[in-house]
Amino acid sequence: MAIKGSALGELAEQLRTAEFALPSRWDQVDHWFETWADRPCLRNDLRSHLLDLPNEQSDAIIRRSRETTTHFAWCLRDRADEPFTFWLHEYKEQRDWRAGYADSVHNHRYHFCTTILRGGYLHERYSATLSADSESISGAELLRSTPCPVGASGSLLATDFHRIPRATNGTMTFLVKSREVTPWSLSYDPVTQASQRHVPVESRLSQLTKRL
Repeated sequence: MAIKGSALGELAEQLRTAEFALPSRWDQVDHWFETWADRPCLRNDLRSHLLDLPNEQSDAIIRRSRETTTHFAWCLRDRADEPFTFWLHEYKEQRDWRAGYADSVHNHRYHFCTTILRGGYLHERYSATLSADSESISGAELLRSTPCPVGASGSLLATDFHRIPRATNGTMTFLVKSREVTPWSLSYDPVTQASQRHVPVESRLSQLTKRL
């Protein structure tokens, strides 16, 4: 993807030339990301980047992207030789949300940094009690609840648990994610107290062939 000289190119170059494994030093990535994201023209830069893409690169973004219960996740960059990926999250209108991942208490298989480009959301951080095998959540306690407006940036590790109970219509965020550092993630419904373990479909091929 030709992004040399663009805002995305700046961030990619800085992350690519790091002399350490990104997942083990995500605090440094967070510092770089906040400095990089603190620019008034970031939305325009991202818009120009997408408008200037050749058709084959636009098609590649479509193939890599997916829909979740609360938002559309657009994968802008994913190269096998890089320890990070770039994403745009386009949140659905609140009325179209379905009970699921973002509005449950959950963690992720990767570390990530994010900044709000448009709109805003309520962000909650939790302390989660895990089972002995770390495959389920038996309880969660709210640590803090923070309204996040346009320009707000933040970082979470794969071990952190959070929740986005609501977002302003039209909310969009940009994220840089590490490669996965755990084989699954967990979610927990604080109302029903039901816990789920989430395993990515691409890692289930061996199980699929065994079940045939």
